[in-house]
Amino acid sequence: MSDPSNEILWGIHAGHTGDAHSLFIDQDLIALGWTKMPDLSTLAPTRESFKETLEAMYPEAKAGAVPVQAGQLFRFVHEVNKGDHVAYPAKVERRIYIGRIAGDYVNVEGSGYHHRRKVEWLDSFPRTKFSQGALYEIGSALSFFQIRNYADEYFILLAGGEPVAETEDEDTTVAIVADEIESTTEDFIIKRLAKEFKGFPLEEFVSEIFTAIGYKTRVTQKSGDKGVDVIAHRDELGIEPPIIKIQVKSTEGNVGDPEVSQLFGKVADGEFGVLVTLGTFSKQARDFAEGKSNLRLIDGEELVRLTLKHYESLDSKHKGRIPLRRVYIPEGLGAEAGS
Repeated sequence: MSDPSNEILWGIHAGHTGDAHSLFIDQDLIALGWTKMPDLSTLAPTRESFKETLEAMYPEAKAGAVPVQAGQLFRFVHEVNKGDHVAYPAKVERRIYIGRIAGDYVNVEGSGYHHRRKVEWLDSFPRTKFSQGALYEIGSALSFFQIRNYADEYFILLAGGEPVAETEDEDTTVAIVADEIESTTEDFIIKRLAKEFKGFPLEEFVSEIFTAIGYKTRVTQKSGDKGVDVIAHRDELGIEPPIIKIQVKSTEGNVGDPEVSQLFGKVADGEFGVLVTLGTFSKQARDFAEGKSNLRLIDGEELVRLTLKHYESLDSKHKGRIPLRRVYIPEGLGAEAGS
């Protein structure tokens, strides 16, 4: 058997819902969609040619997506060689098929997957045979890609061996996946807040967060609020202390000491002040707040944490503008996160 380190392993998905599964397995092939694209073998064998054709066929495609999609098609035709291996994660079976590329590129009109190559399927293995890192890599958002980091696991299994056993402590890839999910979710939330909630809408959102925490809130008038955007309190009438005066900054930049001092000047005895920003606070601003027991600063990072913690209690309007769904991460490696 050839040295596995020299083998090339590709990864492919059977559509977003696995709808091409029977096509792949029953007809011994792999295939890509992009049905508006012509026979790819008629295009000049350059990435630029594929990119220009894809732009012409899909004028609605986002500019950043065009080179990525064109690159996948170019690889499928010109970089894959007969004898290369391919891995296909079958969603319906929760198994990963491994095969060998057996044919050149062909174009077959009249189906949702025109662009095809014959494959000799060699074996399939349950997903539990693979490390979490290998599963993460084959879960790529791309339809067609090269597997590099964990290719050795596939070749070890094909040869009848077992990948190196992992203990929970040793499988650091689980923690990497957890961190990646959390980081991606946090980035998504802060981008949505910055794009969808500029100005008054962010004040309403912060009011909703405090409501989810357990306060009664009211948003002040859009003008003439004298630097206080939301009032929060525990009782129905807003009479019993403590009264919380909240100022909201939709800036993504750094909030300095002057803004913090200005808010504090509006906080009377027995009241609390909270300044919320999508950005960060300067060291001077934080130093000022640390010396005030009735002043609290919430930056963009903490606002995201509060959003995740109280997401289920938000109203449908705000959930619709920040769409998340619950996923679970192994205990001790991350909190529940939306994705």
